[in-house]
Amino acid sequence: MPTLPSRLAAKPLLKTSSPDLLRDLDLPHDELQYLLDLADDVKRFPADYAQALVGKSIALLFEKPSLRTRITFDLAIRQLGGNSVFTEGPIGGREPLKDVARNLDRWVNGIVARVFSQDTVEELARWSAVPVINALSDLYHPCQALADVQTIRERFGAGERVKVAFIGDGNNVAHSLMITAIRLGMDFTLGCPPGFLPNPEIVAQAEGLAAVSGASLAIIHDPRAAAQGAHAIYTDVWTSMGQERESARRKKAFQPFQVNEELFALARPEAIFLHCLPARRGEEVTDGVMESERSAIFDQAGNRLHAQKALLLMMLS
Repeated sequence: MPTLPSRLAAKPLLKTSSPDLLRDLDLPHDELQYLLDLADDVKRFPADYAQALVGKSIALLFEKPSLRTRITFDLAIRQLGGNSVFTEGPIGGREPLKDVARNLDRWVNGIVARVFSQDTVEELARWSAVPVINALSDLYHPCQALADVQTIRERFGAGERVKVAFIGDGNNVAHSLMITAIRLGMDFTLGCPPGFLPNPEIVAQAEGLAAVSGASLAIIHDPRAAAQGAHAIYTDVWTSMGQERESARRKKAFQPFQVNEELFALARPEAIFLHCLPARRGEEVTDGVMESERSAIFDQAGNRLHAQKALLLMMLS
C-alpha cells in the first residue's frame, strides 16, 4: 500500500457513518460540516490527497447525459489516484438491478449513479455491498448542493447568516439545496408558481431541521418577495430532462419567475447568482445576469470537483 501524504497521516480522515449517499440527510450534521471543511482543504492542497484512492475503482452509471457531473466525478477519482469506468444508458434494462449491483460490487469499490428515479439508486444500494452515491435523481441532487453551499461559504463565510432564494421549480435541486442550506443555518426561500411546489415530505423534513438550526424557511409564489434581501439568488431550468411534454405549460407558468436584472436588483448589493447548469439563457435567466460580475456559476461548477473529492475521500479512502 502507498504511504498516505503527511496531511492525511497526521490527521486521519473521518469516515462517513452511512454506507451510501442516497439523499442529503444520509450525511449527519457533523459529517456535513466536516465534508465542507475537507472540500476547502482539498481545493487548497490537491497534491496532498493525490494518492488517497490508489487501487480503488469506481463505476459511473449514468442514465442521463451529463457534462459537469460526469467530468467532475471522473477527474475527482483520477486526481485522488483511483480509476473510473463509465456506462451510459438504462440501469437494469437488460437484467434486474439486483443482479447489476451484485456484479458491480465484485469488481469496483463504489458506485456513482445518475438516474431518472430515486427508486433506481435505492435499489442499487439495497443490493450493493459497496457504497452508492446519488449523482442525481428525480428527488435529490445532493452532490450539487454540497458544491452550492461550499460556494456560498466561500463568498460570505462559514458562520454568517445568509438568505438563499431559489426562484423557480420546486425540483430535485431545490430539495437538496433547501435541506442542506437550512441544516447549515442559512435562511431559505423558495419562490415558485402554484402547482410546482416541492415534495411535501421533504418540506416537512426541512421545517423540522429549521426548528433545530434556527434558520427560516418560506415557500411563496411571489418571486420579487423571494428575492428581496437575498445573499444568493439561485435558479434552474424550467423543464428538466423527462419533462419535455410539459415544456409549453411550464414556460407559461414560469415566465414571471425569470431571474433578470430587475429581479436580481432586489437582492443585496453583494448578492451572487447561482445556477446548477446547463442554463437556457433567455428563459429562466437573462444573459446579462449570467455574465454579470456577481455571477458565481463557474466557481460553483468548479466546486463540484472539490466537494465530490471530499465525499469520495470520506466514503472510500
